[in-house]
Amino acid sequence: QLQFVESGGGLAQPGGSLKLSCAPSLYASDYYAIGWFRQAPGKEREAVACISSGGSFATYEDSVKGRFTISKDNAKNTVYLQMNSLKPEDVGVYFCASTTQPYNGRDCPLHPRPYDHWGQGTQVTVSS
Repeated sequence: QLQFVESGGGLAQPGGSLKLSCAPSLYASDYYAIGWFRQAPGKEREAVACISSGGSFATYEDSVKGRFTISKDNAKNTVYLQMNSLKPEDVGVYFCASTTQPYNGRDCPLHPRPYDHWGQGTQVTVSS
């Protein structure tokens, strides 16, 4: 049973923007953090950004710092990924996932391993 539903993917030109949404399904459970991940063809799934359950603390992978912003609307329990200045290397299927495992410190984990509930993904294509 999918825990989240992603939306907002599509085609953007280099330098363009997209905003992804991650909404909980009926089966979503409590979590410590939500992360956004991407997987390009032939590559391993990698973390992009994550945010604490309360939405106060965000962590970013180096290649997206200054371009992507993760945020959370607590009223809707929805997490967003605003992607600006898109590059061809940002192409991939973007997934959101939650972790039910507590972590140390303020920074949520930027690795897929601790995340145990996933969405189905949304395709992002960057091309002129």
